[in-house]
Amino acid sequence: MKKKLISSGTKWENIVGYSRAVRVGNIIEVAGTTAVDKDIIVGKNDAYLQTKFIIQKIEKALHEAGATLADVNRTRIYVTDISRWEEIGKAHGEFFANIKPASTMVAVNALISPELLVEIEATAIIRE
Repeated sequence: MKKKLISSGTKWENIVGYSRAVRVGNIIEVAGTTAVDKDIIVGKNDAYLQTKFIIQKIEKALHEAGATLADVNRTRIYVTDISRWEEIGKAHGEFFANIKPASTMVAVNALISPELLVEIEATAIIRE
């Protein structure tokens, strides 16, 4: 099976050695995605805006891999403050209300920057 690597061009991809997304066959794994755009954190102190931006960023990677949000089978949401779950869940629901992927939300001690409140991973399966 052919392996396709999708890059978002961040400096961390080469430093850490990862891809924004990887497609093998009809499966696409999207790496942990945060609200960073060209070294700028989008939606500082706003978990709702960060979540929306992250899902849009995931959607862009999926499109490059030949998929859409409708192909998402699972999301994993990491949050630094679980008391903000409703803001995060609202944004997630705006994209996935009709898709309803399996989803997990867990609280973590910290993300790579204290200004980042949310990180999301996704798995998509293209139904051929």
